[in-house]
Amino acid sequence: MIDLKEKMEEMLRLLKKLVNLDSGSYYKQGIDEIGAVLSKEYESIGFNVHVHPQDERGNNLVIRHPEALDPKVMIVAHMDTVFPIGTAEKRPFMIEGNYAYGPGVVDMKASLVSVLFAMKTLVELQFDAYKNVEIVLNSDEEIGSRHSRSLIELVGKEKEYALIMEAAGKDGSIVTQRKGGARYKIKVEGVPAHSGSEHEKGRSAIEEIAYKTIKLHKMTDYKEGITVNVGLLKGGTSANTIAPIAEAEVDVRITNLEQIKEVERKMKEICSVPTIKGTKIKIAGQLNRPPMMKSKKSIELIRLVQEIGKEMGLEIKEAFRGGCSDGSFTSSMGIATVDGLGPVGGNGHRDDEYLDISSLTERTELLAETIRRLTHVHQTTQIK
Repeated sequence: MIDLKEKMEEMLRLLKKLVNLDSGSYYKQGIDEIGAVLSKEYESIGFNVHVHPQDERGNNLVIRHPEALDPKVMIVAHMDTVFPIGTAEKRPFMIEGNYAYGPGVVDMKASLVSVLFAMKTLVELQFDAYKNVEIVLNSDEEIGSRHSRSLIELVGKEKEYALIMEAAGKDGSIVTQRKGGARYKIKVEGVPAHSGSEHEKGRSAIEEIAYKTIKLHKMTDYKEGITVNVGLLKGGTSANTIAPIAEAEVDVRITNLEQIKEVERKMKEICSVPTIKGTKIKIAGQLNRPPMMKSKKSIELIRLVQEIGKEMGLEIKEAFRGGCSDGSFTSSMGIATVDGLGPVGGNGHRDDEYLDISSLTERTELLAETIRRLTHVHQTTQIK
């Protein structure tokens, strides 16, 4: 079994460097700096790094060894975080006891370190498994992978297995199912009027969107695994003017793909008739991540990961998460997919986000061994 304990100090040094670089989804310069650091590391062990430039967002990277002629395993990890510029300076990387803290430390800069060191280990131990891997490091996962989805799907062609590097659960669980996600924007046009002298002539867009918000929230059905959330509202021009315009951004989560048609039908029905006569309503949006579902192929992959974990003395449970990830894209392509293969931690997107340091080498060992076994399986009898 692969052992990386002696690499811990080196891994933490790189992790500190990455965490102390701001790389929010909208901060191209910071993400590209992360990409440059990682590119240098991969090139030092003989891998080729192909940069896919982006004008507005950070560049995406596709990484593979020159001898990887027909790799069957893809790894997906993201370089962006949710934190604004200046966060790393305000609360830089630090270690307290068995935990490391800092913006993006577990979501997912620890995973970026884990993937690199898994590759380094396979190269150093001369396991040919590193020739069976293609890595996608994308720059916009936290905002829906709008620019990188097509790249993930392009790399996914002809792949058998997808290993998604979101953080493991606090209990070390891997993610085997996820909800799908959709986003919609509702725009209401009202009729402006002075709120004091001509109140009766106005038609409030804010009032109309408030009625719509209540109706949309009532669509939530926990039993069926459907949630609808109006998470952003804006509108109006001044306190003493009947609001001429209002907008709402709506997040929808579904458990299976069939549900989205009924959800969209109900949303359009709700928005088809204004409650406040004289207002006009427009709705636009779509599903941007399908649900990540179990398949026969993914079940076999899950069992393999759990078997390796058992050999390492780890009980690896399965988890269903409501949050979305890039695993939705690979799963919907029919690729056997397992998510949550990153190190263990918690409180992602929060100021107290943390990494369980002991898991950094453990999960890297698990990843490297999984790649090695998948390569052996593919060379003998493929997972079906």
